[in-house]
Amino acid sequence: MFAQVIQGRTSDPAGLRAAAARWMAELQPGAVGWLGSTTGVTDDGRAVTVARFESAEAARRNAGRPEQTAWWEATQRLFDGEVTFQDSEDVTVEMAGDPDRAGFVQIMSGQVTDPARARELMAQFPREAMAQVRPDVLGSLMITHDEGRWTQVIYFTSEAAAREGERKEPPAELRTMMEELARISVGETTFLDLRTPVLYAPGNAAAVPPPRGSSEAQVEGRAPAGPQ
Repeated sequence: MFAQVIQGRTSDPAGLRAAAARWMAELQPGAVGWLGSTTGVTDDGRAVTVARFESAEAARRNAGRPEQTAWWEATQRLFDGEVTFQDSEDVTVEMAGDPDRAGFVQIMSGQVTDPARARELMAQFPREAMAQVRPDVLGSLMITHDEGRWTQVIYFTSEAAAREGERKEPPAELRTMMEELARISVGETTFLDLRTPVLYAPGNAAAVPPPRGSSEAQVEGRAPAGPQ
Protein backbone atom coordinates (compact mmCIF):
# COMPACT_ATOMS: atom_id res chain seq x y z
CA MET A 1 0.00 0.00 0.00
CA PHE A 2 1.06 3.58 -0.66
CA ALA A 3 -0.01 6.66 1.34
CA GLN A 4 0.44 10.35 0.72
CA VAL A 5 0.11 13.01 3.42
CA ILE A 6 -0.61 16.52 2.11
CA GLN A 7 -0.62 19.58 4.34
CA GLY A 8 -1.04 23.31 3.93
CA ARG A 9 -2.93 26.29 5.30
CA THR A 10 -6.22 27.61 3.97
CA SER A 11 -8.67 30.38 4.71
CA ASP A 12 -11.28 28.71 2.48
CA PRO A 13 -12.18 25.28 3.91
CA ALA A 14 -15.52 25.31 2.10
CA GLY A 15 -13.73 25.81 -1.20
CA LEU A 16 -11.43 22.86 -0.51
CA ARG A 17 -14.39 20.66 0.34
CA ALA A 18 -16.10 21.66 -2.91
CA ALA A 19 -12.92 20.88 -4.86
CA ALA A 20 -12.74 17.43 -3.25
CA ALA A 21 -16.37 16.77 -4.12
CA ARG A 22 -15.66 17.75 -7.72
CA TRP A 23 -12.70 15.36 -7.78
CA MET A 24 -14.95 12.55 -6.60
CA ALA A 25 -17.58 13.30 -9.21
CA GLU A 26 -15.32 13.97 -12.20
CA LEU A 27 -11.89 12.39 -11.64
CA GLN A 28 -12.38 9.51 -9.23
CA PRO A 29 -13.88 7.13 -11.83
CA GLY A 30 -10.53 7.16 -13.65
CA ALA A 31 -8.32 6.95 -10.55
CA VAL A 32 -7.28 3.31 -10.89
CA GLY A 33 -5.78 1.94 -7.67
CA TRP A 34 -7.07 4.69 -5.39
CA LEU A 35 -8.29 3.18 -2.10
CA GLY A 36 -9.63 6.19 -0.22
CA SER A 37 -8.85 9.53 1.42
CA THR A 38 -9.33 11.29 4.73
CA THR A 39 -9.38 15.07 4.65
CA GLY A 40 -10.27 18.04 6.82
CA VAL A 41 -9.28 21.44 8.16
CA THR A 42 -8.42 22.23 11.77
CA ASP A 43 -9.94 25.14 13.65
CA ASP A 44 -6.85 27.25 12.93
CA GLY A 45 -6.88 26.61 9.17
CA ARG A 46 -4.42 23.73 8.77
CA ALA A 47 -5.64 21.54 5.92
CA VAL A 48 -4.57 17.91 5.73
CA THR A 49 -5.37 15.04 3.41
CA VAL A 50 -4.22 11.44 3.71
CA ALA A 51 -4.75 9.44 0.51
CA ARG A 52 -4.19 5.72 0.02
CA PHE A 53 -3.40 3.82 -3.18
CA GLU A 54 -2.73 0.19 -3.98
CA SER A 55 0.85 1.09 -4.90
CA ALA A 56 3.22 3.99 -5.56
CA GLU A 57 2.92 3.24 -9.28
CA ALA A 58 -0.86 3.64 -9.15
CA ALA A 59 -0.41 7.00 -7.40
CA ARG A 60 2.12 8.13 -10.03
CA ARG A 61 -0.20 7.16 -12.86
CA ASN A 62 -3.04 9.12 -11.34
CA ALA A 63 -0.86 12.16 -10.64
CA GLY A 64 0.24 12.12 -14.28
CA ARG A 65 -3.26 12.35 -15.74
CA PRO A 66 -3.85 15.68 -17.54
CA GLU A 67 -7.21 16.11 -15.79
CA GLN A 68 -5.51 15.60 -12.42
CA THR A 69 -2.96 18.29 -13.24
CA ALA A 70 -5.70 20.70 -14.31
CA TRP A 71 -7.70 19.98 -11.16
CA TRP A 72 -4.69 20.64 -8.94
CA GLU A 73 -3.78 23.87 -10.73
CA ALA A 74 -7.22 25.20 -9.78
CA THR A 75 -7.29 23.67 -6.29
CA GLN A 76 -3.86 24.88 -5.15
CA ARG A 77 -5.13 28.46 -5.31
CA LEU A 78 -7.29 27.65 -2.29
CA PHE A 79 -4.16 27.27 -0.13
CA ASP A 80 -2.40 30.13 1.62
CA GLY A 81 1.22 29.46 0.69
CA GLU A 82 3.11 26.25 0.01
CA VAL A 83 1.77 22.72 0.31
CA THR A 84 3.90 19.83 1.59
CA PHE A 85 3.74 16.20 0.49
CA GLN A 86 5.03 13.09 2.26
CA ASP A 87 4.93 9.72 0.49
CA SER A 88 5.33 6.29 2.04
CA GLU A 89 4.99 2.63 1.12
CA ASP A 90 5.31 1.63 4.79
CA VAL A 91 1.65 1.70 5.84
CA THR A 92 -0.15 -0.32 8.51
CA VAL A 93 -3.96 -0.38 8.72
CA GLU A 94 -5.73 -1.40 11.94
CA MET A 95 -9.50 -1.90 11.95
CA ALA A 96 -11.61 -2.14 15.11
CA GLY A 97 -14.81 -0.95 13.44
CA ASP A 98 -15.86 1.06 10.40
CA PRO A 99 -13.67 4.20 10.02
CA ASP A 100 -16.18 5.62 7.53
CA ARG A 101 -18.47 6.18 10.54
CA ALA A 102 -15.90 8.42 12.24
CA GLY A 103 -17.22 11.70 13.57
CA PHE A 104 -13.78 12.85 14.71
CA VAL A 105 -10.30 12.18 13.33
CA GLN A 106 -6.96 12.99 14.94
CA ILE A 107 -3.76 13.05 12.92
CA MET A 108 -0.50 12.86 14.86
CA SER A 109 3.06 13.18 13.60
CA GLY A 110 6.46 12.89 15.22
CA GLN A 111 9.92 11.36 14.99
CA VAL A 112 11.83 8.59 16.79
CA THR A 113 15.56 7.95 17.08
CA ASP A 114 15.20 4.15 16.77
CA PRO A 115 12.60 3.23 14.10
CA ALA A 116 13.31 -0.51 14.43
CA ARG A 117 12.61 -0.48 18.17
CA ALA A 118 9.51 1.65 17.65
CA ARG A 119 8.24 -0.94 15.17
CA GLU A 120 8.86 -3.74 17.69
CA LEU A 121 6.94 -1.86 20.38
CA MET A 122 4.00 -1.16 18.07
CA ALA A 123 3.85 -4.87 17.19
CA GLN A 124 3.35 -5.57 20.92
CA PHE A 125 0.38 -3.19 21.12
CA PRO A 126 -2.30 -4.79 23.35
CA ARG A 127 -5.11 -4.58 20.80
CA GLU A 128 -7.70 -6.71 22.55
CA ALA A 129 -7.26 -4.91 25.86
CA MET A 130 -7.41 -1.53 24.15
CA ALA A 131 -10.57 -2.46 22.26
CA GLN A 132 -12.28 -3.04 25.59
CA VAL A 133 -10.98 0.19 27.15
CA ARG A 134 -11.40 2.36 24.02
CA PRO A 135 -14.51 1.29 22.06
CA ASP A 136 -14.54 4.83 20.63
CA VAL A 137 -11.57 3.97 18.38
CA LEU A 138 -12.79 2.65 15.03
CA GLY A 139 -9.40 2.18 13.41
CA SER A 140 -6.04 3.70 12.62
CA LEU A 141 -3.50 4.21 9.87
CA MET A 142 0.23 4.19 10.72
CA ILE A 143 2.52 5.70 8.10
CA THR A 144 6.31 5.54 8.46
CA HIS A 145 8.51 8.07 6.66
CA ASP A 146 12.28 8.50 6.30
CA GLU A 147 14.58 9.39 9.22
CA GLY A 148 12.24 7.96 11.85
CA ARG A 149 9.38 10.32 11.05
CA TRP A 150 5.83 8.99 11.30
CA THR A 151 2.20 9.97 10.82
CA GLN A 152 -0.73 8.25 12.53
CA VAL A 153 -4.39 8.74 11.68
CA ILE A 154 -6.91 7.65 14.33
CA TYR A 155 -10.64 7.40 13.65
CA PHE A 156 -13.06 7.96 16.57
CA THR A 157 -16.82 7.63 16.86
CA SER A 158 -17.00 11.24 18.12
CA GLU A 159 -14.83 13.88 19.75
CA ALA A 160 -16.78 13.62 23.00
CA ALA A 161 -16.12 9.87 23.16
CA ALA A 162 -12.44 10.41 22.31
CA ARG A 163 -11.98 12.99 25.09
CA GLU A 164 -13.71 10.71 27.56
CA GLY A 165 -11.49 7.83 26.47
CA GLU A 166 -8.35 9.94 27.00
CA ARG A 167 -9.23 10.18 30.69
CA LYS A 168 -9.37 6.40 31.14
CA GLU A 169 -6.46 4.54 32.68
CA PRO A 170 -4.70 2.56 29.90
CA PRO A 171 -3.68 -1.09 30.37
CA ALA A 172 -0.38 -1.47 32.26
CA GLU A 173 1.38 -3.01 29.24
CA LEU A 174 0.39 -0.03 27.11
CA ARG A 175 1.71 2.43 29.69
CA THR A 176 5.07 0.68 29.68
CA MET A 177 5.19 0.69 25.88
CA MET A 178 4.27 4.39 25.65
CA GLU A 179 6.93 5.32 28.22
CA GLU A 180 9.62 3.64 26.11
CA LEU A 181 8.31 5.25 22.93
CA ALA A 182 8.52 8.62 24.67
CA ARG A 183 12.17 7.97 25.54
CA ILE A 184 13.12 7.37 21.90
CA SER A 185 11.06 10.27 20.54
CA VAL A 186 12.53 13.53 19.25
CA GLY A 187 10.77 16.83 19.86
CA GLU A 188 7.06 17.31 20.36
CA THR A 189 4.33 15.24 18.76
CA THR A 190 1.99 17.31 16.56
CA PHE A 191 -1.77 16.81 16.89
CA LEU A 192 -4.26 17.88 14.20
CA ASP A 193 -7.92 17.59 15.24
CA LEU A 194 -10.42 17.21 12.40
CA ARG A 195 -13.83 17.95 13.92
CA THR A 196 -15.63 17.73 10.58
CA PRO A 197 -13.61 15.08 8.72
CA VAL A 198 -14.56 13.94 5.24
CA LEU A 199 -13.82 10.36 4.26
CA TYR A 200 -13.98 9.31 0.62
CA ALA A 201 -13.76 5.78 -0.74
CA PRO A 202 -14.41 4.26 -4.16
CA GLY A 203 -18.16 4.22 -4.74
CA ASN A 204 -18.79 6.36 -1.64
CA ALA A 205 -19.48 9.96 -2.60
CA ALA A 206 -20.05 10.91 1.03
CA ALA A 207 -16.52 10.09 2.17
CA VAL A 208 -13.27 11.98 1.10
CA PRO A 209 -10.74 11.99 -1.81
CA PRO A 210 -6.91 11.86 -2.13
CA PRO A 211 -3.85 14.15 -2.69
CA ARG A 212 -1.46 15.39 -5.36
CA GLY A 213 1.62 13.37 -6.31
CA SER A 214 4.96 13.82 -4.57
CA SER A 215 7.89 13.01 -2.43
CA GLU A 216 8.95 13.93 1.08
CA ALA A 217 9.19 17.65 0.42
CA GLN A 218 7.47 20.76 -0.75
CA VAL A 219 6.85 20.46 -4.48
CA GLU A 220 5.85 23.24 -6.81
CA GLY A 221 4.16 22.67 -10.15
CA ARG A 222 3.26 19.07 -9.47
CA ALA A 223 -0.16 17.45 -9.41
CA PRO A 224 -1.30 15.37 -6.39
CA ALA A 225 -2.28 11.75 -6.76
CA GLY A 226 -5.86 12.51 -5.77
CA PRO A 227 -8.12 15.25 -4.29
CA GLN A 228 -7.54 17.62 -1.39
